[in-house]
Amino acid sequence: MENTPENREHKAEKKPVKHICIALLAHVDAGKTTLSESLLFKSGSIRKAGRVDHGDAFLDTYQLERERGITIFSKQAVFQLGDLGVTLLDTPGHVDFSAEMERTLSVIDCAVLIINGADGVQGHTQTLWRLLERYQVPAFLFINKMDQLEEKKPCARERNRLLEEIRRRLSDGCVDFSGQRTEDTFLENVAMCDERVLEHYLEEGEVPDEEIRRLIRERKLFPCFFGSALKMTGVEELMEGLRQYAEVPEYGEEFGAKVFKIARDEQGNRLTYLKLTGGKLKVKDVVPGTGEKANQLRVYSGARYETVQEARAGMVCAVTGLTETRPGQGLGAETEAAVPLLEPVLTYRILLPEGCSPHTMLPKLRQIEEEEPELHIVWKEELGEIHAQLMGEVQIEVLQSLILERFGIKVSFGEGNIVYKETIEAPVEGVGHFEPLRHYAEVHLLLEPGERGSGLQFASVCSEDLLDRNWQRLILTHLEEKEHRGVLTGSAITDMRITLAAGRAHLKHTEGGDFRQATYRAVRQGLKKAKSILLEPWYAFRLEIPQEMVGRAMADIQRMEGNFQPPWQEGEMAVLTGSAPVAGMRGYQAEVAAYTRGHGRLLCTLKGYEPCHNQEEVIAAAAYDSERDLDNPTGSVFCAHGAGFVVSWEQVEDYMHLESCLKKEEEEPEEVLPPPRSQSLSGPGGGWGDEKELEEIFTRTYGPVKREKPGYARRTVSAPVQGTGRSVKKAPDLDEYLLVDGYNIIFAWDELKALAETNIGGARTRLMDILSNYQGYKKCRVILVFDAYKVEGNPGEIFKYHNIHVVYTKEAETADQYIEKTVHVIGRKYHVTVATSDSLEQVIILGQGGHRMSAQNLKDEIEAARREIQEECRKLPKGKKNLLFDHLDEELGDYMEDVRLGKKKIQ
Repeated sequence: MENTPENREHKAEKKPVKHICIALLAHVDAGKTTLSESLLFKSGSIRKAGRVDHGDAFLDTYQLERERGITIFSKQAVFQLGDLGVTLLDTPGHVDFSAEMERTLSVIDCAVLIINGADGVQGHTQTLWRLLERYQVPAFLFINKMDQLEEKKPCARERNRLLEEIRRRLSDGCVDFSGQRTEDTFLENVAMCDERVLEHYLEEGEVPDEEIRRLIRERKLFPCFFGSALKMTGVEELMEGLRQYAEVPEYGEEFGAKVFKIARDEQGNRLTYLKLTGGKLKVKDVVPGTGEKANQLRVYSGARYETVQEARAGMVCAVTGLTETRPGQGLGAETEAAVPLLEPVLTYRILLPEGCSPHTMLPKLRQIEEEEPELHIVWKEELGEIHAQLMGEVQIEVLQSLILERFGIKVSFGEGNIVYKETIEAPVEGVGHFEPLRHYAEVHLLLEPGERGSGLQFASVCSEDLLDRNWQRLILTHLEEKEHRGVLTGSAITDMRITLAAGRAHLKHTEGGDFRQATYRAVRQGLKKAKSILLEPWYAFRLEIPQEMVGRAMADIQRMEGNFQPPWQEGEMAVLTGSAPVAGMRGYQAEVAAYTRGHGRLLCTLKGYEPCHNQEEVIAAAAYDSERDLDNPTGSVFCAHGAGFVVSWEQVEDYMHLESCLKKEEEEPEEVLPPPRSQSLSGPGGGWGDEKELEEIFTRTYGPVKREKPGYARRTVSAPVQGTGRSVKKAPDLDEYLLVDGYNIIFAWDELKALAETNIGGARTRLMDILSNYQGYKKCRVILVFDAYKVEGNPGEIFKYHNIHVVYTKEAETADQYIEKTVHVIGRKYHVTVATSDSLEQVIILGQGGHRMSAQNLKDEIEAARREIQEECRKLPKGKKNLLFDHLDEELGDYMEDVRLGKKKIQ
């Protein structure tokens, strides 16, 4: 690394007032590095623009990059556009290095997506577009290599064709910002991106620049520039567009930073690349969140760097002196980055040369894993082998070269195998106990299946009266610190919510390591009890083939156990899209090239994980024995007569010291007598007889019920009691509250479940009408809660429906969370009953001081109320009608038919 006097400390007068971070993204060979050279040359940062094919590109700093002509590692350069300071991040374009590219998206303010004009929108380009949408990054588009098209066809026609394709495959908000645009057409296209801007344009005939900047920031507008990076045409227009329309973020005074890369310089110094998102960082400051000092702050530009004494918000710098940081880490006020969407789906055995000990090589590979976390270096003790997860052949070559260059060891790789994962089908409780002599810890975990792609989530509902908060935090840390293995093939578990439900420590003998052992064993014991599912990676594909070969392609996809949409025609080619298992698609690219004689094209992107199509076959081939995996024991250790002994997983519950957290509900009697009208909702005749028994179990397990203090929770969404911030107030004449978990009830009642299968809105309205009638008779306050946490940007909604309150939860807040918080607030003053059949939720509600009612109990209550209403109606004088009874009769008799005929308005 050069550190010449002229490349050292920045002068204060050279510091720009405004600063922005921009990344260049593209499919491989789209001209990304060439464009970065042009930007640096046009801005005056370099005296001569290098070329990839000449091996002298300014940002291709590694020898292997110069040899292969591709970008492997993300690079940084700095330049200025007038008074705007720009940090430029050049990211890898090859799909094998997608993870390196994705890590930069969390720190950039906007992106320039480069499209090869000769090839159009390719498969990886669409993947990059989805990533930009996921990270909500504003984007400018540069359509490159237009000079190649000018030689064949009129450029204007080709530009219009490309713009139409971009709008069709990316977004309607893509608008031509190049110099050849027509002003009226340009303003009209911009205005069409937003209703408010369109109204202003129709009235005033103009679109202000600040509105254009807002539309770009909100990802409603995507400026497109056409040109040639090699011939430097259109580059100045792009630079002016960035200067004029790229919005500079505002930062706070509190320190915050995002780590996006770990690397080492030529002297072996560990570099932590981060972007400051708030406050300042000075040399020798202790970096919040690390406990370590920043020895040096470097601002890189290519292979050179300048040292600075202070880094301000918005800057990207490399920090030396930090030893425990990792990519994706949030420091100070920043939170952890999202789990990367792109990940390797193949695992390879690393073959070491003769005489090289794997135990010597493993820590060296761990050093590389720090820089490339997706490698997932794994030591398989039972086989004595080191395995790594990789994206493909190009990454293998790069890793071989890197190991040889850094450690002088020439390694090779075995054949790649699919990376499988495991999850569970239904909730289960896992129990772990660790009690050798003078040690003690017991942990009860609730393992619940999550949605596909949700990963692992951890939380705690354990009462602090049962287990101190510090122990709970330690258990959650142990859950997060390790990749837990499944019991089918030993693959990593995923798509699960693991909740600490109970635990116990000893005042004298418990140590931190005891809870680590108990936690790990609880996870494994739960997995052994559960019905596990093997998951495999799937590709989403786009197959372009000659029309006459569609039948062959469809037969191939079916043979792979994949699925596809009906084919359509684009020009002379047929297009087939769909998804298929990675195991089936491996090697299909070569097969397509063979049977189409080079005319076909297959584009694949990782879709995610789905249940394995040949689970039994894969499990048999893996030959994994969970009982022989000594690093991941399934049983527990108990103590008797001064000595510890091991209890197998299936017998742990016979020895455990705490009661199970998943007590099964008593079977409901076939007939339930209607309760007297004067009784409370939760009284002895209220539809269940085990409230006292449940409370006794809860007291035995967790201690006495305390309404003043909720259980400690972690990684749960905090929110006001109501979605709009309003609190529930007591009505003067109502002392009882009934909270109903809407979807839980709908799918527990057969008639509502049947309706929901055809019209979920009809099922919701039906339940609202039933509860309105019930409230009119019982005179309690009814709050009906529906999940709406998956609706992006949903702020939540509360409204009154007849005489009941209906709540739709806000984004990231489940009905369970809303109900728990509401019970905690109003359960201290009022008699609160919650209607749900969720066993864990019932236990939590009881702990908050509320009462519970199952879905069947609620149904019986409503039927009992209906019978009482009918009895009252029979006592009425002839000729008079009871409106409530008539409404009930109409609803029960004609509702399904009215919905089918469209006579009922569904809300």
